[in-house]
Amino acid sequence: MSSNALVKVDHATQHDELIQLVSFMLADEEYGVEVLKVREIIRMPTITKMPNTPQHVEGIINLRGKVIPIISMRKRFGLMESENSGHTRIIIMDVVGTLTGFIVDAVSEVIRIHSSEIQPPPSMIMSGGIGREFITGVFNHAERLLIIMDVDRMFSDDERDSFDGIL
Repeated sequence: MSSNALVKVDHATQHDELIQLVSFMLADEEYGVEVLKVREIIRMPTITKMPNTPQHVEGIINLRGKVIPIISMRKRFGLMESENSGHTRIIIMDVVGTLTGFIVDAVSEVIRIHSSEIQPPPSMIMSGGIGREFITGVFNHAERLLIIMDVDRMFSDDERDSFDGIL
């Protein structure tokens, strides 16, 4: 399945394919990313700070001999910081061919939905603010709205290049 499956919601030509999402919590909101992007989910290790990096880059970790940049999703989305808890996790994802770790408050579950159940994000959200590029839709999940993201579109080319400079 291509990573573009969630990017464009076109109800006229859309096939009703089954999509699996990994859901996670961030500041009492639920988000989802395509399960094929997730490589693994780990507990919080010691993160090595790196100088001269963007504020949302927490640092790097060594995961079985591979150096991986770690991004704070709270800082990336401009949310208030909070203390890490026993539920805090790092989701290691493939972002345009580079393994990157994302700190989230908790990982919830794997959800299977039909692509026809995904609603386009409201135009107000898409008209301004951080995140409009990578929010691909919303899904009504257990009386809550799940915000679906495309991590490949979360960072500009310049930001991805800066991550390469960290490593």
